[in-house]
Amino acid sequence: QVQLVESGGGLVQAGGSLRLSCAASGFTFSTYAMGWFRQAPGKEREFVAAVTWSSTRTAYADSVKGRFTISRDNAKNTVYLQMDSLKSEDTAVYYCARNRYSTPLTLERRDEHDYWGQGTQVTVSS
Repeated sequence: QVQLVESGGGLVQAGGSLRLSCAASGFTFSTYAMGWFRQAPGKEREFVAAVTWSSTRTAYADSVKGRFTISRDNAKNTVYLQMDSLKSEDTAVYYCARNRYSTPLTLERRDEHDYWGQGTQVTVSS
């Protein structure tokens, strides 16, 4: 069965960095686009970043552009989210998700992601 397991979350000071990983199994990882989303307390889950199967196209939320970088290693069935210059407003549970398409027209659509990990907590202290 499809499994997505996030890791790398934790507590970091504002201005610091974290690298999240998402290990995928149970499907042919290299043929699907992948995304990262986050959910802060009392807020809806929101799009953060996404990448197509071949890494030829990426997308980012405006709030993280220039600070976060998504990448993937198809040989390791893993997608990463490098988070730099972290701010207190980045505090949330971060989820990776599989897009149902390999090269979707838009990468940001939450309803086009069909499998989700359990999430990893990121807390940024100011």
